[in-house]
Amino acid sequence: MSIERKGFAGIRWCWALLGLSMATASAPGVAQTQTAGPAARGQLERIVKASSAEQKTAQDAGRKASFFCANCHGETGLSKYNEVPNLAGQHPAYVLNQIDAFLAGKRKDPFMQGLMKVLKDEEKANIAVFYAAQPVVPAVSMAGPRAAEGRALFDKNCARCHGAEAKGAETFPRLAGQQAEYLRRSLTRYLTMSGERIYPPMTAAVTGLGEQNIEAVVQYLSALR
Repeated sequence: MSIERKGFAGIRWCWALLGLSMATASAPGVAQTQTAGPAARGQLERIVKASSAEQKTAQDAGRKASFFCANCHGETGLSKYNEVPNLAGQHPAYVLNQIDAFLAGKRKDPFMQGLMKVLKDEEKANIAVFYAAQPVVPAVSMAGPRAAEGRALFDKNCARCHGAEAKGAETFPRLAGQQAEYLRRSLTRYLTMSGERIYPPMTAAVTGLGEQNIEAVVQYLSALR
């Protein structure tokens, strides 16, 4: 399925794959609580504990299983579109949790839910470790003029959950190097409560950050390795 044939609808389902939900220290300890089912989780734990050779085999299998993601998210999880999130470098448990969130109906997107239903537990885990292993190239090569200000704002508001280097964890997405327009739109949608992004703690957090500071944070994160 090509992005040309799908048009806007194609970009829409690409946005849905991760739907990076950003949580900040103004809502401490709060995250999207969906976790992967025990079978897929067990597969992931097995891979993580396996030998380097076995992990490489799982990653190669994940690359094959994720072929339908490449149209928008790129062959190695580096998005082809500024509006679509990178998947490279995300914590494998976070990716796996988002896959299962679609299956559980906690994330709403008919197209993505249909795609996730065809995946076996082993394939889910393989996809997760494939993306986690991919190197991250920052979305922009040079930080914008407000990046230093953005770093201070991030350290104050976001680092407690997303980590000092914005690399995320099991329940918080990696933001370092993320697509600028994706970050900008997501933060704005939380702020304005436009309906695409519904997560009250994030709305409160971005309200505290202030619309005037969104661009500074975006400039910092999009250039961060």
